[in-house]
Amino acid sequence: MIEHVAIWTDDLERLRTFYERYFGGVAGERYENASTGFRSYFLELDGARLELMQMPAVVDRASGDPQRLGLAHIAFALGSEQAVDELTERLRSDGYAILDGPRRTGDGYYESVVADPDGNRVELTV
Repeated sequence: MIEHVAIWTDDLERLRTFYERYFGGVAGERYENASTGFRSYFLELDGARLELMQMPAVVDRASGDPQRLGLAHIAFALGSEQAVDELTERLRSDGYAILDGPRRTGDGYYESVVADPDGNRVELTV
């Protein structure tokens, strides 16, 4: 099951307002990581969730950096920390790049991040 889709933006409040106004999104509390400058909102959208994310270093569409404006990752809810650990290890042993984790994030997620065959970021979470 898809847990959420995430989008990088250079104006977090503008994008939050857009998805609230035109798609009926309901934003949760804004999360901020003071040490990295990362900020985000999760919006509930009729059973699905959208994560809007902003960070000072992520502002240039033409940079070639995989963490650019636009779609950031797709996340799959696996049901348990054990399932996250097991699938992460299975993907690692099958030769896929593990980009991060498994770990607990500052906003409470237990996750790992892997690259799919095209290099897209896939988040595995509980």
